[in-house]
Amino acid sequence: MDLLANLGLGFDAAFTVANLGYCFVGVTLGTLIGVLPGLGPVATIAMLLPITYGLQPLSALIMLAGIYYGAQYGGSTSAILVNLPGESSSVVTCLDGYAMARKGRAGAALGVAALGSFFAGTVATVAIAVLAAPLSALALKFGPAEYFSLMVLGLVAAIVLANGSLIKAIAMTVLGLLLGLVGTDVNSGAERFSFGIPELSDGFGFVVVSMGLFGIAEIIANLEKGEKRDIFATTVGGVWPSREDFRATWKPVLRGTFLGSLLGVLPGGGAILSSFAAYTLEKKLARDPSRFGQGAIEGVAAPESANNAGAQTSFIPLLTLGIPPNAVMALMVGAMMIHGIVPGPQVMTERPELFWGLIASMWIGNGLLVLLNLPLIGLWVRLLKVPYRLLYPAILLFCCVGVYSVNGSALEVAFTVAFGLLGYLFIKLRCEPAPLLLGFVLGPLMEENLRRALLLARGDATVFFTRPLSLGLLLATAALVVILVLPNVRRTRDVAFQED
Repeated sequence: MDLLANLGLGFDAAFTVANLGYCFVGVTLGTLIGVLPGLGPVATIAMLLPITYGLQPLSALIMLAGIYYGAQYGGSTSAILVNLPGESSSVVTCLDGYAMARKGRAGAALGVAALGSFFAGTVATVAIAVLAAPLSALALKFGPAEYFSLMVLGLVAAIVLANGSLIKAIAMTVLGLLLGLVGTDVNSGAERFSFGIPELSDGFGFVVVSMGLFGIAEIIANLEKGEKRDIFATTVGGVWPSREDFRATWKPVLRGTFLGSLLGVLPGGGAILSSFAAYTLEKKLARDPSRFGQGAIEGVAAPESANNAGAQTSFIPLLTLGIPPNAVMALMVGAMMIHGIVPGPQVMTERPELFWGLIASMWIGNGLLVLLNLPLIGLWVRLLKVPYRLLYPAILLFCCVGVYSVNGSALEVAFTVAFGLLGYLFIKLRCEPAPLLLGFVLGPLMEENLRRALLLARGDATVFFTRPLSLGLLLATAALVVILVLPNVRRTRDVAFQED
């Protein structure tokens, strides 16, 4: 009964004209940036953070969340029609989706992707609603020692599951932690690594780092790419799947939803890992694996369901524990902090209308996405023809104006450009910036909880091992490290994240 009452409170909060409008804006913008190759949800959310200053907290979070899970829907459109994933989690969809388009079955592929995504998103939102209360109750038992151990586990798991080289993932995480040290020391009030620059007395701004690393770096990288797009289906008809399509895809959709819901909770997991895992599972279970890559509809249904389920359930650790499991959730932490909200279990008790309103908005958003994606396929196809050279000047101007509007500082705009160049260097070196952002967000929180735990224990470092919950989290961290060094696991990881 408490769950129903809480959901009623959430729908009351979400069903206002303003919040419905921001939900619609979020999912529409998410679909748009998912359709257009070159701009992902991380870059878009980073660029829109300054706008959220003037919004109500719930409206801002509803819009940003809509962009994230909306991009998972839109990414499948360009993957199927152009063989270009508009969003990184749709890479796997290209394999069979584009093959279906070449055979004249683009409509069926798009229909299965949209319906599978809707089902998965709805089920994953149910999972969030059911698990939120017990996980928040558990999190309320956490002290500084437990929070520090949980953050260590989160960072190690993010390194293990990061795309590409393990050494590079570790280096990026450490660099993020070091960037988080810049600014004023919480305990002593002394400035650290500010080099006498007043703008650095509070550290690098979250908007500056995120917009530079993801927004501007993405623009520079995309300018290198060719703009040739072979749109195979300029008019798409028959988007409603046939009875045979439903019969072939209902099991893959269920499996993808279940797998994505589980993997989305993991630090470093989310939509990308979920889609790869679901595709691999379907290929293993198939009677004829050779069909995959040649237009197997299961190869579209499973990863599209999984990436949407993973995108939704990645909100669970953010909402219940205050720990961001991936780069997008780190940006959501930034948005909450902008509005003076400390992420964690206390949000459920202190701001229940915000907590449950965000969950309720996900059901509304998933419904809107089906209405946007199926009837408006023709519009998205036409948008795919817009050259990127016409888009990037407006995006770059938007970035600079957004950063300047936060504090009115031209130096922060220069810092953003510098981080953009650094982000471009990371792209060229094949270093994924997501672990850096997680380290940057979690670093100050880790330091604060470490020092608070030691202060309460009068300097006794064994406090992290004498408290059962903290010990369990540290043992899980150690187990992850041990598993990772096993040769078989490392080989499997290298194959799983191979980008060729």
